[in-house]
Order: sequence, then C-alpha cells, then structure tokens
Amino acid sequence: MPLLQQIQESVVQEGSDLGPILLKLRLLAARLGSDILEEWGKHESEGYPKDAEVPSYRIVGVIYRGTFSGPFGAGINNAQIPPYLIEKFAGESWAKYEVRESIAAVDEMVKNSSDGGTFGIDASNLILLLQGKVYEGYACNDISGSISPTAFYEIQQIVRSRILELTLELERSVPGAMRVAFGTPAAKESETEQVQQISQQIIYGNVSTAVAGGAGANIAVAISERDNNSFIEHLVATGIPEGDAKELAEIMATEEPSSSDEPFGQKAKNWIASNLKKAAEGTWNIGISVATKVLTEAALKYYGLK
Repeated sequence: MPLLQQIQESVVQEGSDLGPILLKLRLLAARLGSDILEEWGKHESEGYPKDAEVPSYRIVGVIYRGTFSGPFGAGINNAQIPPYLIEKFAGESWAKYEVRESIAAVDEMVKNSSDGGTFGIDASNLILLLQGKVYEGYACNDISGSISPTAFYEIQQIVRSRILELTLELERSVPGAMRVAFGTPAAKESETEQVQQISQQIIYGNVSTAVAGGAGANIAVAISERDNNSFIEHLVATGIPEGDAKELAEIMATEEPSSSDEPFGQKAKNWIASNLKKAAEGTWNIGISVATKVLTEAALKYYGLK
C-alpha cells in the first residue's frame, strides 16, 4: 500500500495515535522533497523550539483568577480577571500561551483532562504587574492561570484534520505522491514545488509565513523604506519577473501591512495567493518556498519593520 494511503487510513481511525502517523508523514515529505512539510511534521512530533514560529492553532487563551484583600478584612476570592486587563497591564504574551509541546504531550494533556486534570500556568509575576489595577483599593495576593482542556483537544483535532487535508490534496494534485512507498526514490523537482505550495497553504493558511531553512533561506535584502524602485529591483534579482514585481509594488504602496508578523495588506495577500502558482509552474525563476521567504523579507524591509 502506498505511504499516502497508509497515513490516510491511520488518521481517520478513531483514537489512533498521532505520533506514528506524523513519522510516516515526515518520511513522505522527505520522499517528495518538501522541507515545509517535513519541518512541520518534525515540530509536531518533537515540539516547537523557542526560535520556531508557532502555528496560530497552537496559540491559546489563558484564564486567570485572583485573590484580593481590601480594607477592614474585606476580600475577593477566586475572581476571574478579564483578558482585557491582562493585555493592558501585562501584555498580549500573558493573555495568549504558545503551546510548544510535542503532539504526544498534547495527547497526554487531553487524556489527563478527561480524568479531571488541568493545565496550569505560573502566574506569580502577574501579581506585581496587576497590583492595585484590578480592584481599586484592593491588594492582589495570589493569581493562578489555567488553560481550558478544550484547547488541547482542538489542537489534536486540527493536526489530524490538516494531515488528512494535506494527503487528500496531494492525492488529487501530485500524481507521484501515490507512488511513494518504503524504498522508493525522491519525487521529480516539478512535483516538489507543487508539494511545497500545497503544504504552505494548508499548514500555515497564509502566504506571509516565512519559510525557515531550505535553499535560499538566508537572503540579503537591500530595500529602502517605501522605495518602490529598490523593492522591484530586489524581486527581479531573485527571479520574479519585472511586470509582476511592479504590480505588487503598486499594491503595497496603496495599503498598510496587517502587522509586523504579517507584513502584507489584504490586497497584497490576495495578489500573492493568486501568483505563487507561477513559482510552482516554473514561470518564475524561483521556487515556491524561496519565493515566500523573499516576498516576506522584502515586505518587512519595504514597510520599515526590519
């Protein structure tokens, strides 16, 4: 049975362990030459290191409760603290938690929660940050943070769903993927680029996620802030046709980036989503994974975000 079908058969089985499935997916990714898919499988299997970007589905909310004491022996116990106040006085990093643990650890958290277990966050430093800012005239004595067990179950289900979606799309779009079995040689280069594009879109869901590793990962960017000419020259030098580079530059000049993490506006995102297929088809002199990195780095420099 082809490796792709083995993965599909396992992932739809109720209660199947995701660990072995991800190992097979990593092998499939290696055979198809997709560093994006292979890296995702590795991170999900082993956990995300501190320098790795965590997918949005692994960023979860934290619920905080506090104990407060007031004048004349008054007190408020186990009161939930609004996320707005957490973000305002402590920052977004406290309101959101990046789940970097391996999928095996996530599975264990799901099992523990079914037995009544909870996942707590060390929130002792919040006591100082929120002192006197939650209830006027009340001192903050203790704060505890916890993550809903549902968040871990959702991570588990999203990973399972994306594996299935990936394999179904590969089955439809990459004929060579169905020929991959243990011991088979690597896929053709043309199919590799298509696998890269499919993996990027399904796993990360947006074109502004920079691709770490792989060929061309370290790209020197000489672009002046808000300078269309240097932006166009850089894209052309990396293998993107001048006409396409000018078109994107004109779009970017008319809008602002969504954020420092997503350095594209909506029109630019739409343009990139529809034009990346040119890299996959070989119209651009640059591969899909490198093109994503080039465009992201160029946008960061263009908007003065890097």
